[in-house]
Amino acid sequence: MLDRRSLLLGGAALALSGCKVFDNASNSDSTLHRLFASHEALTRTAQRALIGDRLAPEFAEADIRQGQRPNGSVDPDSAAYRQMAGNGFVDYRLTFTGLVETPLSLSLAEIAALPSRTQITRHDCVEGWSCIAKWTGTPLATVLNLAKPTLAARFAAFHCFDAIERSLAGEVLYYESIDLIDAYHPQTILAYGMNGTPLPMENGAPLRLRVERQLGYKMAKYVHTIELVDSFASLGAGRGSYWADRGYEWYAGI
Repeated sequence: MLDRRSLLLGGAALALSGCKVFDNASNSDSTLHRLFASHEALTRTAQRALIGDRLAPEFAEADIRQGQRPNGSVDPDSAAYRQMAGNGFVDYRLTFTGLVETPLSLSLAEIAALPSRTQITRHDCVEGWSCIAKWTGTPLATVLNLAKPTLAARFAAFHCFDAIERSLAGEVLYYESIDLIDAYHPQTILAYGMNGTPLPMENGAPLRLRVERQLGYKMAKYVHTIELVDSFASLGAGRGSYWADRGYEWYAGI
């Protein structure tokens, strides 16, 4: 029997298969896109009502049968990133800013010294493929508790080193966001390790987001700043993430 993940991933694969009815789905002015967008809040509400704080499925070591497939950016070329990578990221700092009582600037060593969580989970890509990997990192909730979000904070936005595209206006850097409900979920971690080794560059070193109940494009790589905000107005084109700005669903829950 198909579970909800399989059904949604099958639908995503169909959308990417070349069916002409989906050709303009990413166009924010298309009828199909408006139809999908109108149901996003309903999907989010239904998922939360049905599964609450339930964990995404976790697996055994024996289920890891291949390396985690890199996707999207695999080698950011910004000068600042390249310099840090060359020094083993000893100069890396994670900045925590925005609607917080205590802004933070943490080194990778300081993050690794915080309580950690290891989980073996399945990464489901909107393109239709999946990989199982073991992730180790600091629960985002732990860092949130240090930063102390203000009452106005509603979303955590993740700003990244990787430039996804370049335009006449300059580099377009990847960004993503989740609401604070998902930010406090126990499986939402800032991962610095994968399959028992430090996180490889192509998988997002030195730090990436893992939010296991959502599709893979939500799991921002190369994170350097987490900003708490009350709306999407100051982020990109105002839809909450790089891909949402380009017509994809912001929530992307599975």
